[in-house]
Amino acid sequence: MNPLRHVAIIMDGNGRWGLKHKKSRNAGHRAGLNTVEVVIKESIKNNIKYLTLFAFSTENWKRPKKEINYLFSLLENFLKNKIESLHKKKIKLQIIGNKKFSSNLNKLLVKSEKKTKKNNVLQINLALNYGSKLELIEAFKKLQKSKKTLTEKNFKQYLQTKNIPDPDILIRTGNTQRLSNFLLWQVAYSEIFFEKKLWPDFNHEDYNRIIKKYKKIKRNFGNV
Repeated sequence: MNPLRHVAIIMDGNGRWGLKHKKSRNAGHRAGLNTVEVVIKESIKNNIKYLTLFAFSTENWKRPKKEINYLFSLLENFLKNKIESLHKKKIKLQIIGNKKFSSNLNKLLVKSEKKTKKNNVLQINLALNYGSKLELIEAFKKLQKSKKTLTEKNFKQYLQTKNIPDPDILIRTGNTQRLSNFLLWQVAYSEIFFEKKLWPDFNHEDYNRIIKKYKKIKRNFGNV
């Protein structure tokens, strides 16, 4: 049975879910938060130590400003209302990506990271303003500046996930089969599951079905 330490998720389909239910895209983003809480709960039950959630990409800035502002207000409210609960459950929050948001949101993100930094039941890596290509370019520049030899081991030390094991599983909801510039280096040997369901419809049964299927997969990593 395969050990499972790290699950990464592209939470796709919120906007489409909102429109499908004759509501706004923003209603879908709001509904998606419920699924986040379900996945956090199930991750703890399954003794998963790392959960990486793709919340906002470097490409998402192309969306309407009204929708972007709503997404960030949702995030602010989530942190204000839930960070104490996450902390009590010994959940650590870490941000990957570039913190180029409003001063209020930046302060809240830093405060949340600081408050939970010693927790060890589950580490949630929230990918905000994150793009893998940019991460790789920045890592290479830092490695060059350090004068260290270009090796895989040295290069990984400059990734934003440097102290985090690579994902064992990558899940993408929303019936779309692409990586969308997410953890391109880190998912080289991840088992990838593309789900037809939109993110707000993804439930604990879906998540546990994937976990069970993963544990039965024969993983060779290039061997036979």
